[in-house]
Amino acid sequence: MRTLKKARKAVLPLVMLLLLSFSSAHKYYVSVTNIAYSGDDRAFQITSRVFIDDLDRLLKERYGIEAKLATPKESKIADEYIEKYFRSKFAVEFDGEPVDYDFLGKRYDTDMVICYLEIPNVKLSEKKSMSVQNEVLMDLFDDQQNIVHVKWSGNKKSFMLIRQNNKGMLNL
Repeated sequence: MRTLKKARKAVLPLVMLLLLSFSSAHKYYVSVTNIAYSGDDRAFQITSRVFIDDLDRLLKERYGIEAKLATPKESKIADEYIEKYFRSKFAVEFDGEPVDYDFLGKRYDTDMVICYLEIPNVKLSEKKSMSVQNEVLMDLFDDQQNIVHVKWSGNKKSFMLIRQNNKGMLNL
């Protein structure tokens, strides 16, 4: 019986250490952006997925907006500021020239906000290269990673963009 008590006393701190080390979950700061060329629409269609709470925090810190995203009390100006933010942090170039895109809107999926963008009227055969710069949330989180997948004419290329390397380039 005495040996069992000694064993418990020796094992208990190890068990506590293990439990505590797993209880503090590490938060990953990641967004995923899919860019796909639609030949039928002659457009690059873009979806960008970011965590709702991260974007909500960003809107408050950067613009002073209490957006309350994905709640019944969501701010009426949230979309306007999300678009403004994307225009300042997400850019596409064809052959070294900046390209305009349309911000089509957003929707929510569980804990993610999905933003829809489109680059219309693209004659893919006339384009030689494309670059994508994605700095979304990098001004808020040092370890933010933005994954970008690009699909066109049966090809696919992916980039992992970080603060120090926030631009991916490809030949079309």
